[in-house]
Amino acid sequence: MNNENIEEKVVVITGASSGFGKVAAEYLSERGATVVLGARRTDKIETLAKSISENGGKALAVTTNVTERDQVKNLVDSAVDEYDRIDVMINNAGIMPLAPLEKLRVDEWDQMIDVNIKGVMYGIAAALPHMKEQKSGHFINVSSVAGHKIGPGGTVYSATKHAVRTISEGLRKEVKPYNLRTTIISPGAVDTELPSSTEDPETAEGIKDFYDDKAIPADSFARAVIFAMEQPEDMDVNEILYRPTAQEL
Repeated sequence: MNNENIEEKVVVITGASSGFGKVAAEYLSERGATVVLGARRTDKIETLAKSISENGGKALAVTTNVTERDQVKNLVDSAVDEYDRIDVMINNAGIMPLAPLEKLRVDEWDQMIDVNIKGVMYGIAAALPHMKEQKSGHFINVSSVAGHKIGPGGTVYSATKHAVRTISEGLRKEVKPYNLRTTIISPGAVDTELPSSTEDPETAEGIKDFYDDKAIPADSFARAVIFAMEQPEDMDVNEILYRPTAQEL
């Protein structure tokens, strides 16, 4: 097992209570990274941190709602206070309440903008000053196939995931003087809780059927994170777009 550029790294993960974030935390801790877990569900991240510690890893759980800038700052500052640095910031928290625009589920639009766009930007705002001072660090921002494709019912979700890619590319260009790396990971259909955030009945049925038929396990995301992190410092993996082999969209 190659743990180069992973062992001893301090990795902060938002949305760490389930899905991508949870599996990435487990994979990274198995490879010697220290993981700092942020999510709203305190019980779940505390249980995960305990499990990682019992298996010989290092983990810290910090209750975090990514729509609150102060909470995201506290998450990152807690990592630096405890471990003296932050090496990787994985801006993973996201929601996907899909529905046609004509349904006018405006509250869901607001939620997606707050979590999927502002949450990523708050993560950047919290971690960038520390990484700039260290002159080292790595941002991994989670987009989606929806950040490349737009399907019926997914207009606002796609807009937020396109935004993640735009923000990440702008960040990449701006952080060259500080020796920082930036990676966008855009998964296709992966087996997580994400589809359950779709509450429009007609859309939810179609999404469930699609995921039941096509989705692959969440460790696919963890392997993408490992690949981006383990490259030598002079190699910056800027974007990983992947789908289940069976997924056409």
